[in-house]
Amino acid sequence: MKNVYDDILQVVGNTPLVRLNSLTEGLACTTYAKVEFTNPGGSVKDRIAMQIIDDAEASGELKPGGTIIEATSGNTGAGLAMVAALRGYKTIFVLPDKQSEEKRAALRAWGARVVVTPTDVDPEDPRSYYKTAARLVEETSNSYYANQYHNPANPEAHYRSTGPELYDQMDGKIDVFIAGAGTGGTLSGVGKYLKEQNPDIKIIAVDPVGSLYYDYFHTGQLTQPHSYLLEGIGEDFLPSTMHFDYIDDVVRVHDKECFQMTRSLVMQEGLFCGVSCGAAVAGGLKYLRRHDRPDMNAVILLPDSGSRYLSKVYNDNWMRENGFLESESSMGTVHTLLSTREARDLITVPADAKVTEVIGLLKLHGVSQLPVVDSNNKLIGIISERQLLERALKGSRSNVAVGDFVQANYCTVSHETDISVLTDLFRRSKVAIVIQDGAPTDIITRIDLIDFISRTSGKRDIS
Repeated sequence: MKNVYDDILQVVGNTPLVRLNSLTEGLACTTYAKVEFTNPGGSVKDRIAMQIIDDAEASGELKPGGTIIEATSGNTGAGLAMVAALRGYKTIFVLPDKQSEEKRAALRAWGARVVVTPTDVDPEDPRSYYKTAARLVEETSNSYYANQYHNPANPEAHYRSTGPELYDQMDGKIDVFIAGAGTGGTLSGVGKYLKEQNPDIKIIAVDPVGSLYYDYFHTGQLTQPHSYLLEGIGEDFLPSTMHFDYIDDVVRVHDKECFQMTRSLVMQEGLFCGVSCGAAVAGGLKYLRRHDRPDMNAVILLPDSGSRYLSKVYNDNWMRENGFLESESSMGTVHTLLSTREARDLITVPADAKVTEVIGLLKLHGVSQLPVVDSNNKLIGIISERQLLERALKGSRSNVAVGDFVQANYCTVSHETDISVLTDLFRRSKVAIVIQDGAPTDIITRIDLIDFISRTSGKRDIS
């Protein structure tokens, strides 16, 4: 007999590689999709679910008849629920309310209890899905917190399975690996393994607007995260399972292009997958177009199935309500904007500059905010006239160093950032700092963007 297994868990892994043809037209490189939604639980998270439970059983943390509790966007919960069903454990999963109803229904089908929490709250808020899961662990006897965001079994699963499997499938001929940045387990585990085989392999993370990974990777600073509709990738805190030592670049994407790319994957490549797959491909193609060359082999990981998003990305009414059906015309990149704008020198202030000095600079140059840098010219935040005014009204001393109270209410961009991404960023941030090699080189305001759009859009109504 062939392809006969003792139980469903033996089917986890050994997922296929499928070449992308239509969406990669015009590229000299060859791009493959690692189709993880063929796992029995429907996603790449089946791999870490087995590793997490195996390790917890071996350590004695998970005892017979116990309850597994996890904060999840849905897919890790599905993997854990599948393993738990075979091994006799109960499960409780906490999901943010932006996750699709299909994900909740799937978890309940495995017998899990599902707790839904608000999305747009701070990670430390007692209502957040992280804090709610931790509270449930304390309240539930004989329970085990899977904690994928800080569990070393997460990247270890991909180091042991996904990485070696992928390298073997490609016969070692892989130049670029691309995946969405969620808990960081896939990128860190696969990245570690691939770089041990060949340190020249590039590991590229894809991060949505609103998440903090992009800014942290490029500046080392944590900016203020914001809510977004994309599910499954991006974070509003730093999981310990994300190891940036293995990451070579982070590419930023926004909701609209990810949802539209998800539909394109179905219609042009026949791949019925979820929105984080669309995000990975949208970001991956941006990177590949910038670094394209013949004989380069790239692999983009597609995490999950489209069956859990029927009420969203595959629902015309939902897409229309969120403005995702309209085609998006390209207006170029940040480089395009800067090349058409009047040149200006960037004024920065060192972190040890005193308040009185900064006030003088603001007056001298007629600006309302300035980037603050450390001794290595790395961006650490911004200082604004409003902050200085508030401190003055409180009677604060004027000889205080501004580095003590910089703000993180900005976003960072590169010359390659699409104008569409910049537009989405400005819905939440007042100013964008252009970064090259970790150092600020320019500053873009909302007025700059409005002027650029008005110049390039002719009579288009930009109100």
